[in-house]
Amino acid sequence: METASRPSQFPGQQQSQPGEEHKMNPEPEIIREGYTGSDKLKGKKALITGGDSGIGRSVAVHFAREGADIAIIYYNEHRDAEDTKKMVEQEGVKCIVISGDLKDEDFCRKAVISTAEKLGGLNIVVNNAAVQFPAKDFKDITAAQVRETFETNILPFFYVTKEALNYLEEDDSIINTTSVTAYRGSVHLIDYSSTKGAIVSFTRSTSGMLAEKGIRVNGVAPGPIWTPLIPASFSADEVAKFGQDTPMKRAGQPSEVAPAYVFLASQDATYITGQIIHINGGEMTES
Repeated sequence: METASRPSQFPGQQQSQPGEEHKMNPEPEIIREGYTGSDKLKGKKALITGGDSGIGRSVAVHFAREGADIAIIYYNEHRDAEDTKKMVEQEGVKCIVISGDLKDEDFCRKAVISTAEKLGGLNIVVNNAAVQFPAKDFKDITAAQVRETFETNILPFFYVTKEALNYLEEDDSIINTTSVTAYRGSVHLIDYSSTKGAIVSFTRSTSGMLAEKGIRVNGVAPGPIWTPLIPASFSADEVAKFGQDTPMKRAGQPSEVAPAYVFLASQDATYITGQIIHINGGEMTES
């Protein structure tokens, strides 16, 4: 990992969507050296979509170090998923991996049921999986691309959450991954940023509905974080400069994002719902 005192530099590289972590150079930092768990999530059962790599992987490992059993849903990045499973199991907890297409409502339902059955319950849901397809001209944004982006980035939040509510109880938690682009937009990621704005509204609206049940719903809005989605989305030149336009002049690492999910899932956040935590290297946003 690059030190906090100088900008991150990433050599030019390119992958196809959704990207594979083991091909990245350098690979993202998943958990910082010296992070010590304190049983904040001991005995909890967590489901993380897009948990095979990037922020999702880091959340899985942090949750595991805090004592939670983990289920991760991923698309087809089998090696990354198995690597994540090994990392989680090294923390002395259980991990199951479930491969499939989150755009399929029936798959989402079955994945949640399988998680609850195999882990013995469900306490934390992290809606995290996403895709993005940059376009320099609005006319290049096809209807097929818009459908792909919305069907991947927001509709599964409804499918997974709906089934999860059959298991979640008071003091349980839902955490949604949105983005800084939901607040400031993105001229090259119009459909992506639109879905991320929808996630903010989904979080706020769902939190109000579920407050009386004692189920907390919050979100995290990352800025430029070094994950497989970046080399899978942008040109080599853009990747090489990734994150350098932030006030901190560098990209962030998944290890700098995941602790926020631990906080929101834990008893430290029992009076917090409907809120978004911004982790973006210092960019000011309007909530």
